[in-house]
Amino acid sequence: MFRKMPVILLTIIFIIALTHSYLPLTVQEAFLAISLTIKSIILFLLPIIIFGLLFKTAVNLAHHATKVIGIILIAVMCSNFLSTFLSHFVGMWIYQFDLALSLPKESEGLQPSWVFSLPKILSNDIAMFSGIVLGILSGLVMLHPARKVAGFFDILTGKILHFFIYIIPFFVTGFVIKLYHDGIMGMIIKHYSVIFMIIALAQFSYIMLGYFLFSRCQIHEFFKSVKNMLPAAISGFSTMSSAASMPLTIIGAEKNAKNKVLATSVIPATVNIHLVGDCFAIPILAFAVLKNFSIAEPTMLSYLIFTGYFVLAKFSVAAIPGGGILVMLPILETYLGFNSSMLSLITALYILFDPVITCANVLGNGAFAKGIDVLIGKTASHLSQNSDK
Repeated sequence: MFRKMPVILLTIIFIIALTHSYLPLTVQEAFLAISLTIKSIILFLLPIIIFGLLFKTAVNLAHHATKVIGIILIAVMCSNFLSTFLSHFVGMWIYQFDLALSLPKESEGLQPSWVFSLPKILSNDIAMFSGIVLGILSGLVMLHPARKVAGFFDILTGKILHFFIYIIPFFVTGFVIKLYHDGIMGMIIKHYSVIFMIIALAQFSYIMLGYFLFSRCQIHEFFKSVKNMLPAAISGFSTMSSAASMPLTIIGAEKNAKNKVLATSVIPATVNIHLVGDCFAIPILAFAVLKNFSIAEPTMLSYLIFTGYFVLAKFSVAAIPGGGILVMLPILETYLGFNSSMLSLITALYILFDPVITCANVLGNGAFAKGIDVLIGKTASHLSQNSDK
């Protein structure tokens, strides 16, 4: 069913585009409630998936896990810094435009018929760090029992991910209906189409270049890799949550990797901190807002300082709708001179573009996982085999 998922999700979006205006409000509210219920279930189970995948990897790489994790974190910082730095040049170009942006009108939007929420027993961050630490310690102290536990989590996470595949179409439907009901699609096209297209072009050109390079410039492998990530990308677009789309991202990354254990562990470890879509969208929008308020564009030195703090702040971002901009507001205020009106405008614009930004984040995470697989996949496999002996 995973292979058919892009067609299924695109069909859902197309059908809703044609029929949403004819759906009774109660039906739209019910669909949104179903989607939010499924989202609550997914977010409730995510810590189990994160812990299980990272525990298994840490056990298999017990003697060398610290080295591998260190490489991944350094790669995340380099990737975020590079994409943020490159967005500066697009922002400089945007700054030359004659802009007169305005705040979108506030509206309550579509509300769900009911609210079902499961308690969050364990945060994703705690699940990530505990999976790594406990996996390393148990792999060093009692390897064979640890491998049995890792095998149990491997089976459990596999069943959960398999279950997610079948509920994803229902999960996406309600959020797509909300996008059309709230007029977000129309606002993007009508009022912000030029900036939207420039941001999208910058984001996806950079990401596609990454897929092409990590596919060793082979066209067939490039298209295959992108195709495997399309279900996750479409899910990210409609739900505006990298975390909620993570099950599909993991499956796509696994299909694109030779070292599947490493690739499927990279995604939960980086889903909240490696956000290429944000690294392009926020700086470019910042330049547009600066021009709109007739404030001088930042010097290269000022922008480099901003970039440094921007990259560090990525480690505190929650991959939820609107989460990418919230932690950046103090940085925009301190290092780019934003006032309260400017902060309000960039927040509104970010939320308006959040579907596309999240889609880029998800695709970027898939490219990052493929890059890690290419760079250290063989080394990690070798280390894992050595630890088996």
